[in-house]
Amino acid sequence: MDKNSTSKRVIAHSAHHQIGSEASSQYSFTPIGVIRSCFREKFGIPRQSGLAPAARAILELLPPYEQPTIVRGLEAFSHVWLVFVFHGVPTGHWRPTVRPPRLGGNRRLGVFATRSTFRPNPIGLSAVRLEGVHIAQRRVTLHLAGVDLLDGTPVLDIKPYLPYADCLSEASGGFAAEAPSKLAVEFSPMATAFCAAQPRAELRTLIVETLSQDPRPAYHDAETMPRCYGMRLYEHEVCWEMRDGVAYVIEIRSS
Repeated sequence: MDKNSTSKRVIAHSAHHQIGSEASSQYSFTPIGVIRSCFREKFGIPRQSGLAPAARAILELLPPYEQPTIVRGLEAFSHVWLVFVFHGVPTGHWRPTVRPPRLGGNRRLGVFATRSTFRPNPIGLSAVRLEGVHIAQRRVTLHLAGVDLLDGTPVLDIKPYLPYADCLSEASGGFAAEAPSKLAVEFSPMATAFCAAQPRAELRTLIVETLSQDPRPAYHDAETMPRCYGMRLYEHEVCWEMRDGVAYVIEIRSS
């Protein structure tokens, strides 16, 4: 998604009940920025932020919000909340129930009991590490890590993460009370050589952190026939398959 298309208004609808009648209100939101992410397609993106610390992105603030004063003091925070739009989901394709991958894709829950992208209003919320605030020639960018955001994601708001209020030790996590188990990841000699030759030293780490989360659809876990998967990270195509319970990186190509 280019900057011009990102700056278009995002429309959200909500309905509220009034005595004796139904009334609806319409709210209009203009994205304040756009994400430039290492994830160039939906497949492979971690299902939560923070699971792949090496996953980096840059948030570019858009006019008229690219002002140094608008981020004054933000550099004092280690993490920020991003409110964003699931722009990779077709408009109007929400579902009242979904099948969470954590439950093997076999059990349906209400969409509001999950973090599925198929929501009545396609709005997401992620807590990400803030690695730096950069200001140069009226261009303001935030450098982020641990992202779970698709390249081109429109961002609606930025809020500082407050540990005393946002980290609730007494909270319960329902069906996702603990972090998911991780796959082992191995590289072919050719894939190993490719990573070693790249200027991005964290490329191999990013691949390991991403594949260890097992990005396959839940129903693929039961398949017995080998299947080759492709995943785009930055400008690279990563080809991998499952071998005896291990995610094996066969080849990496520059696209």
